[in-house]
Order: sequence, then C-alpha cells, then structure tokens
Amino acid sequence: MMRLISFQHLPLVMNVAIFAAAAAVIWLAGFRLSIYADAIAERKQLGRAFVGTLLLGVATSLPEIATSITAASLGNATLAASNLMGGVATQVAVLAVVDWFFVRGALTFFSPKPVLLLSGVLLMMQISLALAAMAAGEFFSLLGIGLWPAILLGTYVMFVFSLYRYEGRDRWAAVDIPDAAYEEQVSQIDQSRYQDFAFAQLVFRFLFYAGLIVIAGWAVSTSADALAEQTGLGSGFVGATILAIATSLPEISTTLGAVRVGAYTMAIANIFGTNTLEVGLLFVADIAYRDGLMIEQVDRAAQFVAALGALVTGIYLWGLLERQNNTILGMGVDSALVLVAWLIGMIGLHFLT
Repeated sequence: MMRLISFQHLPLVMNVAIFAAAAAVIWLAGFRLSIYADAIAERKQLGRAFVGTLLLGVATSLPEIATSITAASLGNATLAASNLMGGVATQVAVLAVVDWFFVRGALTFFSPKPVLLLSGVLLMMQISLALAAMAAGEFFSLLGIGLWPAILLGTYVMFVFSLYRYEGRDRWAAVDIPDAAYEEQVSQIDQSRYQDFAFAQLVFRFLFYAGLIVIAGWAVSTSADALAEQTGLGSGFVGATILAIATSLPEISTTLGAVRVGAYTMAIANIFGTNTLEVGLLFVADIAYRDGLMIEQVDRAAQFVAALGALVTGIYLWGLLERQNNTILGMGVDSALVLVAWLIGMIGLHFLT
C-alpha cells in the first residue's frame, strides 16, 4: 500500500527532486481544475461561491487529504496537523499574491458578494473550535477516533449546507458593484471554448486532473516526511511551511485561473471553502493515525499557525466589508496586510520550532 512506502532511505537530492516534480504536477493539474469547475458551474447554473467552496474546494484539498492521511499513517501527527493548520494561513496569503500580480486594484473591491462574508465568518468559527480543541484536549473517543475531529467535520458539512441555502438570496447587497456585469461577461467569453463538450466529458476531465493531484499529493507528503528528518528542520516547521506551500499549489493555480476568467467570487470562495475543509480533515487524519488521539498530539506550532489563519481571514473580512479600492504596490491594502502578517508569522514559527 502507498501509505507503507517511505522515502527515508533515498538520498536528500532525490527527495528534493521527487518533491519538486510532484509539486509541479499539482500546480498544472490545479490550473486545469479551475477551468473545468467554472465550466461545470456555468453548464448547471450553479452559484460560483457554492461551486468554489464545494467542488473546487474539495478538489484542491486533495493534496492535503493525501498528505494528511500519509503523514498520519506514518505516525507523524505533527506533520499532518501542521500541514492542515499551516495551509489555512498560507492559502489566504495566496489571495494576496494573486491580488498583487494579477488584479488591477483591490481584489475584495471586485468581490461584492455577501455570501463571501458568510463564508469567512464560518471559517473563523471553525478555526476557533479547532483552537479550543487543541487547548482543551480530547474528552471522548470511540475506536481511536476523538470527538473534536468529528465536531470539526460536522461543522464543515453545516458550512456547505449554509452556503447552498444562502447563495442567490438577496438578504442585502452592496451598493457599488462595478464588477457584476464584467465577471459574467469575461466568464462567458472564456467558456465558449467548452460549449461543444458534453457534460460527462467535463466531469471526466475534472476527475482526471483530480486523480493526478491525489497521486502527486501522496508523493509530496512522503518526500516531505523524509526531508523533515534529513534536513533536521523538524516536522512542525516543514509541515507548516514547505509542505503547506506545496499542497497549496492547486489553490494558487485555481485561484489564478478563476481571476483570469473574471470569476473573482469563485477565487475567494475557493480559498475560504478549502480552508474550512482542511480544518475538518483533522477527522480523516485522526482515523489514519493509530498511535493515539490526533488532537492530543498537536504541538504549539500547529496552534500558532491556526491562530495566524484566523488573523489573515479576519483581515480579508475587513476588506470585504469596507470594499475600498485603495492599493499599495498595486495590491489592495488588505492583501498587503495579509502578506506582512503571514511573513511575520513564518518568522515567528521558525523561532517557535
């Protein structure tokens, strides 16, 4: 079985090469996923926030699913937890990078959908639950699976259901929506190349690239586990930085792809939805981890990056509420604050571990 394969015996250079090659596959496959997800949303008239959260969010979380299961089954709970928690902050930073290089203005100014506020608030609620679980420890377990991870997974299900019910309902709306017609126009132009594709063909291509991400995610995790040992950097730091960045490549490529076709709402919903699922993936990691209860093995590094994830999410919620098109170095002020917070957080994490 793949989970029993270890790269510890391979030389450092070989593990670096495997890591880089698998990361490249994740990047390329993730970019294609965003295109087919948007095509499916257009074909079935589904809301982009819902598709970005559920379909694209789950698909781009496949590396985290693969890496978390692999790391946990190898008995490396620290690597699994730090990867998931570190991925939350890293993927929010992805929005800032995309804003910096590919959006002419503040990304949050061009995303006036109130469903994104709901998405961000629910994400912060789930991170708060995860931090409470880490601080309190496990109260109850059944067959080696703790109660807290089950609660976090249940919160994710509630999250998706809430978005499905909310999107499309005019509870309230932004007054200034300069991008509404533009987003639809650009997306329709881009989707014209897929008009002759059968729906089954779109789904097949989506699943094909999703499968590539699963395989590459396993290779990235296994090589990262070996690199943590061979470099002496430690599982906590490697999981929250190198591995989190590598497994975030689908989010980077899909978010970039969504922005390029004008689907700004899907871009942000993809990140928020992916992050909520990642917190819920502690349940999957807990099942794979057989050396005790997963939540009790989480160290200070994972708690630190979880709090960092809540901070950068809060910054973007602030930006979505204000919707000011003020920029610094070509990116929104909120994106600049997110990048600064993430960089300071990574420096702090280095000293913490």
